[in-house]
Amino acid sequence: MQQQQQNMNQTQQNQMPQAPNVITSKDLLYITDMLSWNLMAMKKAHFYESQCQIPEISQAMKEVCEMHERHYQKILNHLGNHQQQMSQTSGQQQQMQ
Repeated sequence: MQQQQQNMNQTQQNQMPQAPNVITSKDLLYITDMLSWNLMAMKKAHFYESQCQIPEISQAMKEVCEMHERHYQKILNHLGNHQQQMSQTSGQQQQMQ
């Protein structure tokens, strides 16, 4: 029991207060997958919308397409913000040197 408490204390002490400003290769692969999944879902929904003869289903497919497009844009915006932060951080580090 005492050992478990010590392990929990060590775990809490080792936690980072903030995630590092780095995108690992594994992160990049996952982000690429997320973009691909959203793009594919958007394309499929758009195709089904154009093929559908039932207005309610066509409208639902249009909404699905728009949702995946929003998700795609959010991921791109997040990456853009991350890139901006990285360039500002590197600029500040260069000025310090």
